[in-house]
Amino acid sequence: MHIDQIVKEKVVEAIGSLYGQTVDTSAVQIQNTRKDVEGDMTVVVFPFLRFSKKAPEQTGEELGKYLTDNVDLVENFSVIKGFLNLMIAQNYWLSVLESAATDDTFGFAQPQKDSPLVMVEYSSPNTNKPLHLGHIRNNLLGYSIGEIIKANGNKLVKTNIVNDRGIHICKSMYAWQQWGEGKTPQSTGIKGDHLVGDFYVLFDKHYKQEINELVEQGMSKEDAEQKAPSIVAARDMLRKWEAKDPEVIELWQTMNQWVYAGFDLTYKELGVDFDKIYHESDTYLVGKDEVFRGLKEGVFYQREDQSVWADLTKDGLDEKILLRSDGTSVYMTQDIGTAKLRFDDYKIDKMIYVVGNEQNYHFQVLSVLLDKLGYDWGKGLHHFSYGMVELPHGKMKSREGTVVDADDLMAEMIEVARKTSEELGKLEGYTDEELNRTYKIIALGALKYFMLKVDPKKNMLFNPEESIDFNGNTGPFIQYTHARIRSVIRKATKKGIQLSFDLDSTLNLSEKEQELIKSLSLYPTVVKEAGDIYSPALIANYIYSLVKEFNQFYHDHTILGEENESVRNFRLVLSQTIADVVKSGMGLLGIEVPERM
Repeated sequence: MHIDQIVKEKVVEAIGSLYGQTVDTSAVQIQNTRKDVEGDMTVVVFPFLRFSKKAPEQTGEELGKYLTDNVDLVENFSVIKGFLNLMIAQNYWLSVLESAATDDTFGFAQPQKDSPLVMVEYSSPNTNKPLHLGHIRNNLLGYSIGEIIKANGNKLVKTNIVNDRGIHICKSMYAWQQWGEGKTPQSTGIKGDHLVGDFYVLFDKHYKQEINELVEQGMSKEDAEQKAPSIVAARDMLRKWEAKDPEVIELWQTMNQWVYAGFDLTYKELGVDFDKIYHESDTYLVGKDEVFRGLKEGVFYQREDQSVWADLTKDGLDEKILLRSDGTSVYMTQDIGTAKLRFDDYKIDKMIYVVGNEQNYHFQVLSVLLDKLGYDWGKGLHHFSYGMVELPHGKMKSREGTVVDADDLMAEMIEVARKTSEELGKLEGYTDEELNRTYKIIALGALKYFMLKVDPKKNMLFNPEESIDFNGNTGPFIQYTHARIRSVIRKATKKGIQLSFDLDSTLNLSEKEQELIKSLSLYPTVVKEAGDIYSPALIANYIYSLVKEFNQFYHDHTILGEENESVRNFRLVLSQTIADVVKSGMGLLGIEVPERM
């Protein structure tokens, strides 16, 4: 049991013994002791004054004496106004280190037979263009949230919903038919998702030209946008697709396969994966069936033009269209179908959608609609809403062909990592193969850490150069510290030093050494809290804080050169355990840490 919980339970016991009152452990507030005050933890006394009927200082003294008399781990105490500062016995901190050092799953809860099954949906790309910068944040958040959910003892299913149907897909298909000249990824050497994306951009170029020509002939801009030949042809292609026209279906399947092959390469490079991929071309029909059932049961209603709607005004929302007058579905219809299929496929206890904050209202509506359709899991949906990500030179605009492609950004990051490493001379003596692999580890570590250390709810500015800095709150700084510790351990091994995890209880720990163990002891709490609020940023900033503390310790203390064998062994065990926790925490962010740098 963690010292915080032990103290909380003993404070509750003290309140009962001293003042004859019953309180819950949740009423006991524990804080980190201020740096300028002696102590390891601080109990806030003010909530108990109504029981003691005494001044804060006297109440603190009484509680402090009770704890030192009844808790072996509490050695001493001091009271400053309404704050009870406790000094924890050194043996406790040594036992914490021993436990952490010998536990391969330190910080993680283990799944049980009855552990909840949580599904996380992330990525959600369209098959008319490559993954872009926004997708990178989405994928990294989704993957990390999944890892944190697993670390909290839950079972996990990672899913992706691919938007592979609709007018935007037909635009790329029509452009390839008109101007593609039979090009394929194989014939051009262009990655499939990029090639299809190029045709989407090409469509937009021709479409705009046609609008301008029609406007010059006297047509209004609004009419021109509806009657331009390209958009008319794309709409006709969509109708043929929905009617299962063999030629259109064949082209659709061919171009989608090009895109999927491209996506797979990007996902692999980014280090994310999925247990199940759903396609909207399958789910929208299920959604339509659900809407018709809702209509039949009186949950929804039909207007004169035959469109189907849900009246959610009594739920504090508005009226929502579910089927257009021509019978075609909207995004909401597809999401209803996808949700039903998922809950048919898996007995999910919790569903988490990782989708940008511009869709907040959409998921409010989806939750209510599923509830109205009779699915008891409808109200339990969780929309993990996150902010936009931009580069210093502005927002992305995919239709104009200026999208920041995920592949291009990762390639740029690797190049920045190479230049930075060469300038700093960090990777001397490596083979070319080792260099290329390490550049990639540093680049992706920088990218992922920079994205994930920010509160997910906030919009963020991603700066590639700033992210690859070997100092400060960055991935490379953490990776370099991990490699530094591993180097120390390797040197110890070469000297024939064997680590003993049975630590000398007579050691006199320095303040910094004790602080480091305290920081280590917080790891399980941080992992749990990150799981409770779905925040990779908590993990990222905890690891940075731990690494920063270790570097101060490393600067002030001798490790391998320490003459006292017990002290040297303790410092090696402490260093190795910190490296293990860093590797574990960075793993929750999907970040690899190299053994040497």
